[in-house]
Amino acid sequence: HRRMGIRSSDCPQKMPPAALVLSLAGALLLAACTRQPKGTFVPPPPTVSSPEVNPWREAAARVEEDRNEPSGRRAQVQVPPELKHYNDRRRFLAVQVAEWREHEFKLPHDYAELAAMISRNQLVEVAPLGTDYILYGVGENAGDEPFAHYDSATGENITLHSGPEGLKEEYDRVSLLSKEAGDEVARLEKELKQVGKRERERRKALLAQVTQKRDAATVLEKKQRLLASFYKDPARGKLIFDESRQLRELAADFAGKAYDLEAPAGRRQFKVRLLSFLRPEALDVLLDLARAYKEKFGRPLPVTSLVRPEQYQRLLSETNSNATRIAAPPHSTGFAFDIYYRYMSAAEQDYLMAEIARRKVAGQLEALRETRDHFHVFVFADGRLPSETLIAQTIGRLGLSRAGMQSDAEPGLKDAKAARAGKTGRESKKAKVAGKTRKGKPVAKAEGR
Repeated sequence: HRRMGIRSSDCPQKMPPAALVLSLAGALLLAACTRQPKGTFVPPPPTVSSPEVNPWREAAARVEEDRNEPSGRRAQVQVPPELKHYNDRRRFLAVQVAEWREHEFKLPHDYAELAAMISRNQLVEVAPLGTDYILYGVGENAGDEPFAHYDSATGENITLHSGPEGLKEEYDRVSLLSKEAGDEVARLEKELKQVGKRERERRKALLAQVTQKRDAATVLEKKQRLLASFYKDPARGKLIFDESRQLRELAADFAGKAYDLEAPAGRRQFKVRLLSFLRPEALDVLLDLARAYKEKFGRPLPVTSLVRPEQYQRLLSETNSNATRIAAPPHSTGFAFDIYYRYMSAAEQDYLMAEIARRKVAGQLEALRETRDHFHVFVFADGRLPSETLIAQTIGRLGLSRAGMQSDAEPGLKDAKAARAGKTGRESKKAKVAGKTRKGKPVAKAEGR
């Protein structure tokens, strides 16, 4: 104290025991009040701003809260006929496609076309957390890879470039890889010819290598031809450059927020936000259902899927064999959304199904209680069912099997129990590694499931 020029009388005196206890109690109370919500099975969307992270987690915790009774598919519910498959299961999907055919809606093939629709105000944004709902896993499977043009004719993607130089560089790179792969196949085939027939194990190993390398070479040759069709055709090349420019312009100022498309995290945030849109008519129904559910049960309505470009729909089908792969997937129209009932009690599900069924009877929508924890809702643009003639024609044109569409939900959410066990979804391995449990169930951290 003397060295610092401070007198002992200026220092605080020893705190009495009673005051010390009160002080500690106050500190603990303050810590309890500011403690963050527990981790949720689904992490907050990357589009949630920092001040909204905790409110989002609190809402998600309400969704996941244990009802102390059977929930989801384990609950004994009364599914109304309006939410069951028709006798001819093909009709459910055909009704939705017929609606698209009747109105000739523009469908986005990729993120660039989706961005164009958003710029034209054909879709409206759905915030990550609303008064009565929560976006619970929307865009969960969106990756952070560079944006690409989706070629619907081949089902392949072409990375977007801002100019001819980038496209030429990619074409040259793939051409070189294709040549190297072809040379490797030729080398292995030559080596195989020199192996005696009695050397069975070596022949077997070489045959496996030849098959693997030949498949890889075929993929590269296909990619090279597709790139050539854009690189050597100025009109098609311009499409790549225009889509790149359109995405960059929107990302630079997306309703006041900018996204760095050169950074993986920025790309994924931008994709998730693009997937958080709906047609105005569909949003009205979603909000109406959410309001009714929240008033009845005091919980936000969990919504797992909104609009999806064909490119993203194709991605889902790679990990979910039930995801629709027809030319006009319902979610691509922007009129479909999915509600997650995995944690809902029988009473919650029955009430929500009755509300959806009532609107279906009124001609507002098509709906189905899917076997993978989702209610699929498709809203009609003008509030009426397409003509029966058009529906029948659509069934014939689609050539659908009678198995129908069981579920085209986000793979990461199609089975929450399996996902938490590390068996489904893009983050399944992380969920499995998490290891810790709550009431015997694996718990996924909020930062990554």
